[in-house]
Amino acid sequence: MGSESSAKICSRRSLSRCARRLRRSGRRIVFTNGCFDILHAGHIHYLEQAKRLGDILVVGLNSDRSVRKLKGRGRPVSPEKDRARVLAALSCVDCVSIFGEETPLHLIKIVRPHILVKGADWSVPSIAGGREVKNWGGKVKLIPLLKGRSTSGILKKIKSKKS
Repeated sequence: MGSESSAKICSRRSLSRCARRLRRSGRRIVFTNGCFDILHAGHIHYLEQAKRLGDILVVGLNSDRSVRKLKGRGRPVSPEKDRARVLAALSCVDCVSIFGEETPLHLIKIVRPHILVKGADWSVPSIAGGREVKNWGGKVKLIPLLKGRSTSGILKKIKSKKS
């Protein structure tokens, strides 16, 4: 399964080296995170908007274990390696790194992004890493979500059609 997109899937070590190099070269790094289970138009809109805020978009991807903890039994639908590969294939995504912790704070500290992005359904004070990003001079931005687009909504629709 080797390809250009799979090269965008980074270990923490390679992510750290890459982020340092990008910051030294003056590139603006944007970081976001999520489960990205069953990629849909809302995800694409969100990721494209995030990318427009800087030069490089790094996506922290919840591991299968952390998705189950957040979303419950039966989730994720797609395994983490598949979700990472799909995200990496998007032209707006420059790097994907999987994390298993409850929050992406450790990844955020490794990347030290200029801009931390979450969906507008979050409040800035509740965003993991927001305080840290602001402390080193970065910004936290909220991106409006596309109404009616969600993985949970898609799954409900599929289940209702089965009945």
